Amino acid sequence: MCPDSTTPDKLIQDIKRFLKREREMYGDFSIKLPVDELDLEEVAKVDETTSNSEESSDHKPTETEEQETSAETKSLPERLEACTSLEELRELCAKADVLRTDLEGTNLVFGVGNPNADLMLIGEAPGAEEDKQGEPFVGKAGQLLNKILAAIDFDREDVYIANILKHRPPNNRNPKPEERERNLPFLLKQIELVDPKLILCLGKVSAQTLLESDNSLKSMRGKFHNFMDRYELLTTYHPAALLRHAKWKRPTWEDVQMLRKRYDELGGKP
Repeated sequence: MCPDSTTPDKLIQDIKRFLKREREMYGDFSIKLPVDELDLEEVAKVDETTSNSEESSDHKPTETEEQETSAETKSLPERLEACTSLEELRELCAKADVLRTDLEGTNLVFGVGNPNADLMLIGEAPGAEEDKQGEPFVGKAGQLLNKILAAIDFDREDVYIANILKHRPPNNRNPKPEERERNLPFLLKQIELVDPKLILCLGKVSAQTLLESDNSLKSMRGKFHNFMDRYELLTTYHPAALLRHAKWKRPTWEDVQMLRKRYDELGGKP
């Protein structure tokens, strides 16, 4: 027969593991052993460890913890649908890498203006100055847009302004089809939350994206389009294009006059 190689230290460790396992299976209990067979101090340590473990397992999450856990387990489309305010949507967009372009280090350009506006303007993508300030239409094109709005009795603060893309693309290139597709659900949610009476698309990319069309801007402008069976949508030239092509200023003026007339007919906010 092999000699018994069990040492006192090993015996204590075996007993500790046994006690812990039994408590996990059957609940708390007590035992009586002769003092000279077991170090009571070691048993007390096992009791304390087990008790702490049980208290931790009995912890019930608070309502806030449950909400945070629930939000973390939702997919991005589910979290997008769950947004009930522009601020919630902004926070989601700030974390959504799917909205980024292949230009590194850009800032989120979410949107600006009256969150309850009856008129929403949608451009194409942020430029360098927009990326720097985190606000759409703040460069030269934005200054021209402000003048166009003022000409039909709108202040910038009266309307809500956003873009198809929420991050700047490299070299101010046009948004790629896949970028437009990734950004569109977020923009549609933004439109839903603002809930305007009228939408004005600024530029061909904006109009083609929302109307799901490959038509030229010339063929799309000059009339109101039904959008999502809920909104009326008008298209016109992008202010940046007007800075390069003065010949488009006259048709743009005609478009915005039509916009103002329809806005008043629909009872838009004065």
